[in-house]
Amino acid sequence: MTTAPRHPDRFGRPALPGQAFMKFAFCGRVSTEDQQDPEASRNWQLLRARALIERYGEIVKEYFDIGYSRSLPWKRRPQASQLLTDLKDPERGFDAVVIGEPQRAFYGNQFGLTFPLFVHYGVGLWVPEVGGPIDPDSEAHDLVMSVFGGMSKGERNRIKIRVRAAMASQVKIEGRYLGGRPPYGYRIADAGPHPNPAKAADGKRLHRLEPDPLTAPAVQRIFGEYLAGRGFYAIAENLTRDEIPSPSQHDPERNRHRPGQGWAKSAVRAILANPRYTGRQVWNKQRKEEVLLDVEEVSLGYETKMRWNDPDAWIWSETLAHDPLITPEQFQAAQVIRADHGRSRAGQHETYKRVVHPHILRGLLFCGLCGRKMQAQHTDHRTYYRCRYAEQYALAAHVHHPRNVYLREDQLLPHLDAWLTGLFAPHRLDHIRTLAAAQPAPGPAVPSAALPDAQAVIRECDTRLAQYRAALDAGADPLTIARWIREVQAQRATALASTRAPGANTGRMSEDDIQELIHTLADIAAVIRDAEPMDKAKIYQGLALRLTYQPGQQLVEATAQLVPPHPGEMVGVRGGT
Repeated sequence: MTTAPRHPDRFGRPALPGQAFMKFAFCGRVSTEDQQDPEASRNWQLLRARALIERYGEIVKEYFDIGYSRSLPWKRRPQASQLLTDLKDPERGFDAVVIGEPQRAFYGNQFGLTFPLFVHYGVGLWVPEVGGPIDPDSEAHDLVMSVFGGMSKGERNRIKIRVRAAMASQVKIEGRYLGGRPPYGYRIADAGPHPNPAKAADGKRLHRLEPDPLTAPAVQRIFGEYLAGRGFYAIAENLTRDEIPSPSQHDPERNRHRPGQGWAKSAVRAILANPRYTGRQVWNKQRKEEVLLDVEEVSLGYETKMRWNDPDAWIWSETLAHDPLITPEQFQAAQVIRADHGRSRAGQHETYKRVVHPHILRGLLFCGLCGRKMQAQHTDHRTYYRCRYAEQYALAAHVHHPRNVYLREDQLLPHLDAWLTGLFAPHRLDHIRTLAAAQPAPGPAVPSAALPDAQAVIRECDTRLAQYRAALDAGADPLTIARWIREVQAQRATALASTRAPGANTGRMSEDDIQELIHTLADIAAVIRDAEPMDKAKIYQGLALRLTYQPGQQLVEATAQLVPPHPGEMVGVRGGT
């Protein structure tokens, strides 16, 4: 007589006879930095995961991140972060999580920071290298996963070293063009078949730089005028007056962030500093540096910053790689002049200590005269936003603009917060039917399985709000409880806003949807006044604020959107201070 097979529970312990198969969630990741095929990578990881759990259950849900580095912690990978959120939900729909390869999921000490959440919420974690579920009480399992995390970090470092060494040798010995945007004055030309047989079979070819007959003379003119004693601004004026196309005018498709109305001093400066005009290929002028996102919370991981390398670290090709536009002597003379202009500032970096100031309206405030974003500047313990279009671009660009346009942040914020508070006042709810009727016809529906589930966060926030109000009724400190309530209201509003994100729902919003959204935004408006600067900046970003300053009228035109811009979903409101 045979008995029904016993299936292990989520931690691998013996289960009761006849227990139903378990439900699993699959977790994986692929980075596209090294040209991996996302679909092929997902398939083989999924195949390994299914081979591990096929005797015990089936996969009913997937969390697969595409294009995110393994060095990012789980909370900063969208799908992995959603998985951590779903662990808290008793109605999550799965009993355990299975991964196809631990090196793809965990990097460094990430396992030690993540697995305790699985244990806390009673969700098992299955790994092929362990042969089943990880036992939270097993030192051997913990050691194995820690080793894989170290291997993952080592593998990434080895790849970086190999790639950088290969690129350095290709530039230095072969003078190879490694891609990227060609510098102004050059264009891309064919350089023959690719030396890698597999890539050559796919039709890939090498490229090189060749002088652009339209822009190369402008580069030679810039160096000539600079060596003759003219400054950046004077050169920009002359080029604009003679209608010579600037980099943004010559290639507007790749310079959409530029106004394209004339030469800027920064463009002249960049051309004078580019050594590739000497005919040699130069690489490693910049490097990617990983900087802690928060020095007080190391578990948040790193963010990548671009840093300039010292000229001594640049890699030069040993021979000419393309036709030169200037001589090495001209380039070196230009660098001597540029360095001489900065001698008065020598030693500044030794005593200067950078202080980071929060700029609440960064990226949201535009100049009404030229349409450019206004830059933040901290002076005399105050934050200003300025537009220096006339200072940076040649005035021959036909734009009437003062040399500097300034606006103080502390003079604008009270009016902006008052406008937002009034915008979502209760009497505005009378316009709900108008908003609902003004929506375009619904577009194609998006499968709900592709949408992040924010309902668990919203339910948790509602529970916490009820607890805080009960504590307030019981005599707790009103100021402390009020601060907690504002924080949770902001979290709830953010979660609800994510359900309205682009692609979340291409259908029409009902009147109830709009009313709930407006009530939520009213919660945000109540939080704004007392929010920390960085939190306030996030709220403004979430409302998709766009502020346009008209200096002649001393007027700021403000535009907000109830939901992120997306066809069939946008509801705009307009006003001014």
